Amino acid sequence: HAATSSASAQAIAHKMIPDAAQYKAFSNIVSHESGWNVKATNASSGAYGLVQALPASKMASAGSDWKTNPATQIKWGLDYMNSRYG
Repeated sequence: HAATSSASAQAIAHKMIPDAAQYKAFSNIVSHESGWNVKATNASSGAYGLVQALPASKMASAGSDWKTNPATQIKWGLDYMNSRYG
């Protein structure tokens, strides 16, 4: 499914994060956490998605399609990073 490809996830993130420096920081985290794989799952912890949320279900706060929609995962990740790091 094309919508879950890493390139399209990156394109969606670019649209959602117009600031180049912020995008680069977000991209570095996602590349490290999941390699831009929307369905990345950590076998030992169960962390899931682009930003490896743990528990994965907390991404539901950004949308019910959090398991498969990169935009929902990115929205959650941005909210999380903004609240944690400002």
